[in-house]
Amino acid sequence: MKIDTLNLIIEGKEFSFGGGEGNGLQLDCGRSLPEVNISYETYGELDDSKSNAILVCHALTGNSHLAGRHSPDDSAVGWWNCMVGPGKPFDTDQYFIVCSNVIGGCMGSTGPCSINPDTGKPYRMDFPVITIADMTRGQKKLMEHLGIGKWLSVVGGSMGGMQALQWSVSYPESVGSVMAIATTSHLSPQAIAFDWVGRLAIMSDPAWNNGNYEDDLPESGLAIARMLGHITYLSDESMRRKFGRRLQEKENYSFDFSKDFQIESYLEHQGHQFVERFDANSYLYMTRAMDYFDLAPDGDLREAFAQSNSPFLVVSFSSDWLFPPENSREIVKALRNNNIEVSYCEMESAYGHDAFLLETETLGGLMADYLRARKADME
Repeated sequence: MKIDTLNLIIEGKEFSFGGGEGNGLQLDCGRSLPEVNISYETYGELDDSKSNAILVCHALTGNSHLAGRHSPDDSAVGWWNCMVGPGKPFDTDQYFIVCSNVIGGCMGSTGPCSINPDTGKPYRMDFPVITIADMTRGQKKLMEHLGIGKWLSVVGGSMGGMQALQWSVSYPESVGSVMAIATTSHLSPQAIAFDWVGRLAIMSDPAWNNGNYEDDLPESGLAIARMLGHITYLSDESMRRKFGRRLQEKENYSFDFSKDFQIESYLEHQGHQFVERFDANSYLYMTRAMDYFDLAPDGDLREAFAQSNSPFLVVSFSSDWLFPPENSREIVKALRNNNIEVSYCEMESAYGHDAFLLETETLGGLMADYLRARKADME
């Protein structure tokens, strides 16, 4: 079945589990979610052997809407639309693509906005703290629901890459290959610091009200958190090329504290757009999950990958200072020390961390070639 994801109207799907004793999702924090909903989308068709399935994991502010539109008048297509469709890297004539919203999110899967079955009210800050491993546990339940025994590949960039790495160590027999893009085996102290300041901006907003907001949303705090995070996704070179020190609709400085520079207006716009589609409490939970992610808490990354047995493609970008190339090289070294097949590419790019969403032509060609090789190996 050929589909054009530019014009495709895709309907979201849901999978729920739990509701009975011991049937929920046990979490790393020691608590459990008694009832869990997973929002997901699929593209292409699962073949008779069920060997062509690919899991794409989204980044921090992403969701399950990978490609296409939700309605004819939808102004935006899915977040990796250029990668999904006939003849594209994730070729829907060959592969069955699955993308789910992670637990803790606010795009359909169970998170702080969801109803707590024990109280009949939204969880809000009573939602348990989650980890990247908890996210993959939910995805594993979805995998079983879909009747898939082994992914052809698990793919992700940034936080999605963390999930892909976690899959390789938690469920090695369920993973045919891994494509880990612009990611890391653990956050640096600097990245944790940025996350903390972003969360503090939200929690310092009076409208946050200890997470118990309804009509009066903590828009200011969430917008500031987004602006701070967005700076880390860019590079100095990309900002210099796009904005420089150009003024915003002015010929001279205002000599007050209004927006003088284009970069200031750009960040404010990003913040305002973000609060229209994302939940502040989810931002707290998901950034905390990234903080806690550490494949090798004892410092031995080689040992962390000891049970992994699938080949890897690891990609980094030269100007990514949030998850710099040395993070990827550490992963590659640990894999090679376990005699695990790994291909590594450090791409030249001025886009910073966002390069995995913007360098789609080069990255897409690399991933398409890699998938073809993996598919041939499994046949």
